[in-house]
Amino acid sequence: MDIIAYTLPGCSSCSTLKELFERASVEYKEVILRKDITAESFQLMFPGVMSFPYVTIDGERIGGLVDVAKLFVEKGLVSSNRS
Repeated sequence: MDIIAYTLPGCSSCSTLKELFERASVEYKEVILRKDITAESFQLMFPGVMSFPYVTIDGERIGGLVDVAKLFVEKGLVSSNRS
């Protein structure tokens, strides 16, 4: 899977997303807003997206933390149980 996670520094949901990736043992590329990409460039790529994190997988727009978590549970990459 080619995963790109667009994040913001200090974003708690972004930190949780990275923990989810670790639990699922998946590799990802992190793109940090205002460091690796400008806000203007991000908005051109993803018009209307106003929250972070934002994730694409294999070029498909997935969405935020909850969307990724649901997808990973569906694919069996993580369990919905927190044991």
